[in-house]
Amino acid sequence: MRNIVLLLAAGAGLAAAGHALAQQPAANGAAATSSNPQQPAGAQAWVPPGTPGSPIDGTVFHAQVLLDAAGFPSGVIDGKKGMVFEQAVRGFQQSRNLPLTGELDGPTRQALLQLNRPSTRMLRLGDNDLKGPFVFPFPKDAADQAKLDGLHYRNALEQLSERFHTTPQTIVALNGPDKPIGPNAVLRLPNVLPGSRDYAGAVDEKQSRLLNLFNVDANQPKGDFIVVDKSEGVMRVYEGEVPKGQFSTNSNAGPATNLDDNPGKLVAQFPVTMGSSQYPLPIGRWKVTTYAFEPPFKYQPRLLKGKDPNEPEQMLPPGPNGPVGIAWLDLTKEHYGIHGTDSPETIGRAESSGCIRLANWDVIRLSRIMKPGFTAIFQA
Repeated sequence: MRNIVLLLAAGAGLAAAGHALAQQPAANGAAATSSNPQQPAGAQAWVPPGTPGSPIDGTVFHAQVLLDAAGFPSGVIDGKKGMVFEQAVRGFQQSRNLPLTGELDGPTRQALLQLNRPSTRMLRLGDNDLKGPFVFPFPKDAADQAKLDGLHYRNALEQLSERFHTTPQTIVALNGPDKPIGPNAVLRLPNVLPGSRDYAGAVDEKQSRLLNLFNVDANQPKGDFIVVDKSEGVMRVYEGEVPKGQFSTNSNAGPATNLDDNPGKLVAQFPVTMGSSQYPLPIGRWKVTTYAFEPPFKYQPRLLKGKDPNEPEQMLPPGPNGPVGIAWLDLTKEHYGIHGTDSPETIGRAESSGCIRLANWDVIRLSRIMKPGFTAIFQA
């Protein structure tokens, strides 16, 4: 394996701007480093996470790790409160029959701490954490992306961030800007490591490999149906008898469905990004029939929000930085699916072209919880 060192501050800054530090072979046996300054002039000096001056609130960070482990993730783990975090807390509270405050009150903290999981782990990087493949610079235009063999991560920092359900900036905040990423480097990372990697019963080898890559525990609850409410921005997963009703078709959405707040046992909840005014969430009752892992994507500008409809269509290669991320769960509604994303930090905060987007680590987890053929109810 080639010798690589990526300085955290440089990598995080570039990733945040939609780019990343190129992974270059070492010259003359020395590790390649960034020529950019690690600490911009006037920038605040790094302080340990959870201390005054750190962007990470230690209490919130730990709660995010515990919520993720419990099946109620709050988006990227970054130690920051917000609407998505509050929704995750409310979902967890509902699943535990606690008062629905959306706050980390005493009973909620006690219930979360029963998971007995520290917030971070010190982990030594191995070859699999650094080998790529990587794409840098990452092309912006679909025509240039179509020429690649895959829409891969830009660098090892971006890859690590997704594997540990966080952001490049958070890894910098946890470790300091001078910390290198390289063979045998030890980093402090969110403690999302699974208790089991026995993925018996996986749909195929791709699913099993992706579950392992994204640190998804093999032991997941069983879901029978999902509900997405347009007004809430979350997907709820229920166990129990599927509510009766007419299924929608492409030509007839059927009668509107309005379920109560407890149509079954709530076993998981995920933040999602759903349709826009141009391509709204397809209200109705649908089936999710088939799963595709690491799918290619047919780029059709006329169907996508904000694209020039006269732009040529392209067949984009698979990869985590593709428009649908690492998985596509196909709906019986034509052109619609539940899928991953290349921008996990936007989940719950942006619009999509009608489909339901989740973070890559959440969509692969959903594919473990649900079996193909499950019912998806979308309501206003």
